[in-house]
Amino acid sequence: MIQQATSTNPLFAHGTPPRFEEITPAHAKEAVPELLERASAEFSAFEEDVEPTWDGIFGRLRAIVEPLEYAWHVTGHLMGVRNSEELREVHEALQPQVVEFFTRMGQSAATYAALEGLVAGEAWAELDATRKRLVEKELLGMKLSGISLEGEAKERFNEIQKELAELSTGFSNAVLDSRKAYELVITDAADAEGLPETLRQTAAASAKGAGHEDATADAGPWRITLDGPSAGPFLMHSRNRDQREAVYRALVTVASEGEYDNKPRIERILTLRKEKAGLLGYNTHAEISLATKMADDVAAVDQLTAELRDAAMPKAEQDHAELVEFARSETGDATLELANWDVGFWSERMRETKYELSDEELRPYYPFPKVLEGLFAVTKRLFDVDVIAADGEVQVWQSDVRYFRIQDASGNDIASFYLDPYSRPEDKRGGAWMDNLIGRAPMADGGLRLPTAVLVCNQTPPVGDAPSLMTFGEVRTLFHEFGHGLQHMLTTVDVPEAAGIESVEWDAVELPSQFMENWTYHEDTVMSFAGHFETSEPMPKELFERLVAAKNYRSASGVLRQLYFGHLDMELHHHYDPAGDETVAEVKDRVVAISTVVPPLPEDHFECSFSHIFAGGYSAGYYSYKWAEVLSADAFSAFEEAGLDDDTAIVEMGHKFRDTVLAQGGSRHPMDVFTEFRGRGPSTDALKRHTDLV
Repeated sequence: MIQQATSTNPLFAHGTPPRFEEITPAHAKEAVPELLERASAEFSAFEEDVEPTWDGIFGRLRAIVEPLEYAWHVTGHLMGVRNSEELREVHEALQPQVVEFFTRMGQSAATYAALEGLVAGEAWAELDATRKRLVEKELLGMKLSGISLEGEAKERFNEIQKELAELSTGFSNAVLDSRKAYELVITDAADAEGLPETLRQTAAASAKGAGHEDATADAGPWRITLDGPSAGPFLMHSRNRDQREAVYRALVTVASEGEYDNKPRIERILTLRKEKAGLLGYNTHAEISLATKMADDVAAVDQLTAELRDAAMPKAEQDHAELVEFARSETGDATLELANWDVGFWSERMRETKYELSDEELRPYYPFPKVLEGLFAVTKRLFDVDVIAADGEVQVWQSDVRYFRIQDASGNDIASFYLDPYSRPEDKRGGAWMDNLIGRAPMADGGLRLPTAVLVCNQTPPVGDAPSLMTFGEVRTLFHEFGHGLQHMLTTVDVPEAAGIESVEWDAVELPSQFMENWTYHEDTVMSFAGHFETSEPMPKELFERLVAAKNYRSASGVLRQLYFGHLDMELHHHYDPAGDETVAEVKDRVVAISTVVPPLPEDHFECSFSHIFAGGYSAGYYSYKWAEVLSADAFSAFEEAGLDDDTAIVEMGHKFRDTVLAQGGSRHPMDVFTEFRGRGPSTDALKRHTDLV
């Protein structure tokens, strides 16, 4: 018998802002099994009398799964931002049951028959284009969920789904634990020379948190971790080559040895994905991935990769030759060869010399509160919406998390979002992401449930009385994630399955985020918020000009690095046979030979921390970043053609972008949406121009 949900458990309150301050692992342990039992019973009843109509299928299914999805989604979110041993244990225990239920839904013969009946029946002609698209996507999704399998094949498919989910969680946890297990504690002041003041402050604060109670920014000790805001600046600025080597080696061997070794998980994941593809009638996992993407097939991805690699490689080789020459000139060593841990250091020295520009010179002009103001101002200008601080209106999972509402030109609330800006390596995973916490949906009472997004970054935290002083890369990341949030929040689609980022093909989902990055180089936008955190003096114009001049500094090397990641992903998921003679290491060597200028170390196992493809949603899809960058560069070129100094034209173009890319979400194929905005299909010309590859 199904128990009635207890109102005291916050995970039962689906569709409302989560009561994050109250939620404990025990709540998930109680709520998820109960909601699973209820959803399972309701789904069984659904299968008994499902009607082949839109509301009879999608409406009822939404009502069945939303309570469970809410509880599980919030639990997964907390795994990323407030991780703990207790939460992990609960999540790992529940995950197989959750996967089993959703696998069952994806393999429901009754649902599949109802969908086919809807397509074949009279009701099909009455459906609008959005709903027809969703029905067709659902049919394909069910085929990929094993609907056509029977007997032992179906049983084996379900076993694979469960094991892959467990492997994914294990992979992610191993990366987090491996990163946490490393530290470099610097006690000699001479070894801290050259480190930026912000890094000295955060490293001293980290040391104090690790038990060095007397640590100060001036006297140390300083604790360097593998967290991005720590290791990244350290590799760029540390003058101690041996310590740079130690940190670099630790970074490229994360989760690749000992108790955290992910290599066996990688082999198992690739083996299972290959087997799963075979069960579904595909040759490779990549073919399954591309079946639901904007790109037509693997050949289209390979063509884009080759086109950009051919353009980038000569310039990347030139980049490196110039860097070696610069380092030799600076050191007086005419035979100096740069090791992998030298590249970041000398790249930063060359950038400082060539453009007289450094992150540390820029940081004081990027205090987090002012950057936020600027981000919200350009959002208002382009899309005619206001972002209103609403801290205290909802519970948050950590004291630094902010909450905001978005209002339209008439002052009506249309969306909201949480912003978790700072790095917390002790319990928060690295990277940056946007999550659709609550989706837009019509309500039974005729009202509208407004979308809520979660934006997570890992930027440098504030130290002492000073605000967070952001690197330019952190500013760009914030704009990027907000672009994702805008597509979720500014949707006008009232079909929940297609609202915001729902049903947007994976390789098009980065379009709004990468588009927003362009405004971090737009003078009027930047100069409206870049002010010194102590004096409020605006960023000097010549400093901004140096920033723009440095925009494409070693850009070919950056393009090549992304292509390397994407190419390796596709090779592992399309050409590699886990049962064959070639090893993962040999596949990597083959990709390295054509995609890198400075080859990785023999012991480099970056793939062991490549969470995007082994613990995230980017398997056989990492190319999506570059695919979407083509779209975003081409979209921004529409603003360039309109005239970036013409405010009227920019506003008009911004509204057009809002009404197409941001508003229509997954209601139409992304190629149709892009073509409506741009007036034609996408071209790589703008990306090549923007990254100086022409």
